[in-house]
Amino acid sequence: MSPKNFPAQSLSSSSSKPLAAAGALAALPVERFAHAAGDDTVKIAMVGCGGRGTGACVQAMNTPGATKLVAMCDVDEDQLAKSLSVIRAQHRDKVDVPPDRQFTGFEDYKKAIAEADVCILATSPGFRPIHFEEAVKQGKHVFMEKPVATDAPGVRKILEAAKIAKQKNLKVGVGMQRRHQPTYQEAIQRLHDGAIGDIVSMRVYWDGNARAGKERLPDEKEMHYQIRNWYYFTWLSGDHIVEQHIHNIDVMNWMKGEFPVRAQGMGGRQVRNKRINGQIYDHHQVEYEFADGSRCYSQCRQIRGCWTSVSEHAVGTKGTVDLVQQRKLFQITGPNAWTKRLKKSEQGHQLEHYPLFKAIRENNHHMEAEYGALSTMTAILGRMATYSGKKIEFKDALASKLELVPYGKELTMDSTPPVLPDADGWYPIAVPGKTVAL
Repeated sequence: MSPKNFPAQSLSSSSSKPLAAAGALAALPVERFAHAAGDDTVKIAMVGCGGRGTGACVQAMNTPGATKLVAMCDVDEDQLAKSLSVIRAQHRDKVDVPPDRQFTGFEDYKKAIAEADVCILATSPGFRPIHFEEAVKQGKHVFMEKPVATDAPGVRKILEAAKIAKQKNLKVGVGMQRRHQPTYQEAIQRLHDGAIGDIVSMRVYWDGNARAGKERLPDEKEMHYQIRNWYYFTWLSGDHIVEQHIHNIDVMNWMKGEFPVRAQGMGGRQVRNKRINGQIYDHHQVEYEFADGSRCYSQCRQIRGCWTSVSEHAVGTKGTVDLVQQRKLFQITGPNAWTKRLKKSEQGHQLEHYPLFKAIRENNHHMEAEYGALSTMTAILGRMATYSGKKIEFKDALASKLELVPYGKELTMDSTPPVLPDADGWYPIAVPGKTVAL
């Protein structure tokens, strides 16, 4: 899936690094890329053993057919042990992860990936591009959580690796679970069939509460602290517009059937006024513009005591659509009126694994990396606009050379993170009008 009205070159890297990496990936022989012949057990490796990685692993094991967890990797040894205990409690007969396949080094993701047929990539998002590149290099199928990057160079890495993954016939799923919920699928299909005519405006929201920041432990190293408190560092999470609001932004793109061409917006920190709040904003408001002049008004806020909504809406020339998660009610108005309640059984986190593992077993096409990358880029575009206060073109944002993540550097817990606190313990925060957009 590629965005309408984008020149082909806009999807290429502005530097030669991702292209060189793609060449290295392509050089590997295709015969490496299927799981062992004669054994229908699909071996799974986890890279990132937090709550979402643990949940994704359990859900992968819930799919039909034989599966086995054979390797795990997390830089936090205690978190790995906790995750292993949770998974064993639900699928004891599908777990075979002895101590020598429990990896805790920064570069050990390569070892974990090597043990499996399919890998679950669920670390903090800043590391997703390098982990995906490695999985494709090794010829492994992938399920990776959203977002798939936190900056434009990372998005380009995903897009380049996705090209090679298709050449190798690899199957890739991305954790944008709304795409796998039947009621969402029906609603969007009705829009694409013309139920509300041409879409002229949209609104998408994720306004709610937030997870708390984490206090620094005594004598804790800076890298360890930032990874443990990853949500509050832009290089690791992308800010909540990228890490969380991406779900609604992806539905915006899905409804419209294309990606926006530019964006402008505003945001800031109204209540995040503690050192544990790192760098990220607590509210963003973005106006996305599409090639036909239509707009989407995107809003995400993480401030307690305010109006809450997790929903997507569109106005067309023949009617409207409202997809309201918290009320589990989807509605179309106008001559093609339709109402349906979201079924309680529509657990997107589970549903997204069925087609991936079916594709692996039956050798069906399954490639979600491209729209996952471009919806991630749409969210990053929004953050660029709110952080800088500038109107930014999608093509310029995608070509940006501004790296938040130290790609190409081998990291350890002793490494210096790309952002550091000042003498008083405060981290750099974007200032609209001053912060560089690209």
